[in-house]
This record gives sequence, C-alpha cells and structure tokens, in this order.
Amino acid sequence: MATGLIRRSGSGSLAMSVYSRLLLSRLQATVAAEPKKEAKPKTFQIYRWNPDNPSKPQLQDYTIDLKECGPMVLDALIKIKNEIDPTLTFRRSCREGICGSCAMNIDGCNGLACLTKIPSGKDESTITPLPHMFVIKDLVVDMTNFYNQYKSIEPWLKRKSPPPTAGKEIPQSKKDRAKLDGMYECILCACCSTSCPSYWWNPESYLGPAALLHANRWISDSRDEFTKERLDAINDEFKLYRCHTILNCARACPKGLNPGKQITHIKQLELAGAA
Repeated sequence: MATGLIRRSGSGSLAMSVYSRLLLSRLQATVAAEPKKEAKPKTFQIYRWNPDNPSKPQLQDYTIDLKECGPMVLDALIKIKNEIDPTLTFRRSCREGICGSCAMNIDGCNGLACLTKIPSGKDESTITPLPHMFVIKDLVVDMTNFYNQYKSIEPWLKRKSPPPTAGKEIPQSKKDRAKLDGMYECILCACCSTSCPSYWWNPESYLGPAALLHANRWISDSRDEFTKERLDAINDEFKLYRCHTILNCARACPKGLNPGKQITHIKQLELAGAA
C-alpha cells in the first residue's frame, strides 16, 4: 500500500514537471515572437552648476529611452539620476502636485516636474532652475527670501475677541467659506512669483504673487479680525503696487489659481478704504 502511494506521488510529480517545462517553453516562444519595442530616444538638456566646483554653469545632455520611462518630466529626471548620473540634484517629494518641491523651468515655462508631461514631438527638452533665483546646486534654488515674504504677511488667523464658545471652533457660513476658494489651494511652489518680471527686479521689496495671494486669503477670511491692519501692512509702493497685472502668475500656476485677481481685490479694498 505504501509502495503504491509512493509510486502514484512520484508519477504526479513527474507529470507536473513535464507540464511546467512545456508551459515555460510556450511562454518563451510567445515572448520571442513578440515584436521588439522600437526605442524612443529623447535628449534632456539640464542646467548643471556645482558650488564645490564653481565653474561656469552649463547645460548637460542626457539621452534616455521614453519607452522605458514614465510619462512625466520628474520620471525622466529620476531615471537619469538612478541610471546615468547620480550627481544630478533636484528637489522632489510627493509626486502628486501637492508639496510643490519639484518646481522648475521646463522648456521656458515654470511648472511642477511631477505634473508636466514629457513634451512630445521634439527631440530635445531643456530643464533649468526657477528663473531669477539664487541657485544652490543644479536645479535647486534658494527659497529663503520667498518664505520670508510669506511669513511677513502673518499667514495665520488673528483675533481680537475670544471664540464665541470657549474651546470651540469659530463658525463660518458656507458663503463666507466659499470666498476662500482659489486662494487656500496654493502650495507655495513659487512658480508664479518667479514668472513675474516685477519680482525679478525687486525681489527684496515686492512681496510677489504668492505672498499677496495668501495675504488676501486672510484679509477675506470672515473669522479674522485684523483686516485693516493687514491692509495697512502691505499698502506700500513696492510691497503691493509693483504688480502691473500682466498675469504671468496665472499662466504659470500649476494649480490653476489666479494670484493677479487676488492682488486686484486687495487694491480695490485699499482704494475703498482711502475713499
């Protein structure tokens, strides 16, 4: 009895082994019969500068096969860094257009590398840092001044009176909440500010589209009680009125916001207060 079981078991294993080899051979034949994917090369000209070797900045060419790469510019940059040149430096984080880390200039337009598709129909693309910013290394720019300007508008709720109910939130109507749409979505990527000529020429004195959009976000918030003080703080020839409403900011915003519209609202409130 035991011998019979062993024989049947061995016979089953042998059949399974033959079946596996047959399946593998068919799979190999199918793969061999498939047409080979034609390579789709594309060259990226990427801005390079290293502070440890402070020679003249240059554009360096990298060629990759788009058939072996994801669809976004960030996918190409990661592939280049992982497979070709590990010294290439750029910021990235969420890959979902939420953090704003991978803001850069792609073929002359500011945008997020994670949301920008690799341009088709051309053999080369040029990637450079955000314009008119101090470069730390390669595609990484110094955001210190940009964040200081954001901090200067005091981007938090300010109250003169306590909440209606101690320890509870401050209620807000749906209508008042809707006034914040188009402002709270800003991710501070700096694409708008670095596309603005006024910001290029006056970065230390002009607050720029991003900071002013956030200023209007708190000015428009029905729960905030420092509207007049906020308006007085930015009512300045340079802080606010360097904006000439050319709307480069709206064209550059990867979130589809319109900072120029919010700046115009602030100007209208200033004029109304002066009247």
